[in-house]
Amino acid sequence: MATPHVRYKLHLHRSKISRLALLALVACGLPLAAQAQKSSRASKGNRGQVKSITVDNLPGYDDKWFHPGMFIAPNFSRYKIEQSRAYTQARNVSANSIISPGLSVGFIADARLAPNFNLRFTPGASFVTRQVEFKPFGYSPADSILTQEIGGTQIDLPLLLKFKSDRRRNTRVYVVGGVRSSVGVGNRRKDPARNLLRATASDFAIEYGVGLDLFYPLFKFAPELRFSNGLTNLLVPGKDVYSRSLQSMKSNTVTLYLNIE
Repeated sequence: MATPHVRYKLHLHRSKISRLALLALVACGLPLAAQAQKSSRASKGNRGQVKSITVDNLPGYDDKWFHPGMFIAPNFSRYKIEQSRAYTQARNVSANSIISPGLSVGFIADARLAPNFNLRFTPGASFVTRQVEFKPFGYSPADSILTQEIGGTQIDLPLLLKFKSDRRRNTRVYVVGGVRSSVGVGNRRKDPARNLLRATASDFAIEYGVGLDLFYPLFKFAPELRFSNGLTNLLVPGKDVYSRSLQSMKSNTVTLYLNIE
C-alpha cells in the first residue's frame, strides 16, 4: 500500500491541529488575564457589574527626598509629681495631678534618609493647662479641696526619627522616636488663689509613638498617637504651702496628631 504524502496527512488532521492551537492560546492567555485582574483588583456587585477599581495613589511619593506638611493635634497633659520631705514629715496636704485637655498646631518638615527611615522636624505651638489638686490632711470633701492651675502657650521643637514599613497599596504603619524641647511664651494667671504654684518656662522630653500613613490621590493623611515624658523638673520653689508640698513636677502628655503631607 502506498504511503500518503505528508501534505495529505496535514490535510486529514487539520481539524485536530486547529483545536490544539486554540487550546494552547487559551492556556497562555489565562496567566495574563489573572495578572491583569490582580493589578486592577476590580470590585464587582451582585450582578457582576464593576463597582470600583483600586489603584495606587501617589505612586512616586517616596521618590522625593523632602515633604512639607501641617498638623493639628488634641492633647491630654498632666504633671508627674513627687511629694516633698516637708509633706512626709508634717503631712500637711496631699497632691494629685489632674489630666487636662489642650491643643497643638504646627508644621512638618520630613526628609528621607533611607528607604525605610525619615528624619522629621515638627515645630508647633501648644496651648496646655495642667492642674494639681491639693487635699489638706483630714480634709472634708465639701470645701477643703483646692486646685492649682498652670496654663499657657509653649513653642515645641520635636526632632524625630521615623521608621516605616513597606507600603501595601495605599497604607503602611510606622513608629517614631526622638526628643522635644519646649519654651513657654505666655502664662495665664487670672486668679491669684489658683495660680500660686509655678513652673519653669523651658522643658525637655523624650517622645515616641506609632502612626498610620494613608495615601489619597492628592495628599497623605497620617493619624499618629505620640507619648511625651518630660525629663526636667519644672517646679519653681516657693513659700506657699503648695510649692513646699512638692519636690518635683515633670510633664507628661499624650497627643493625637492629625498629619497632612
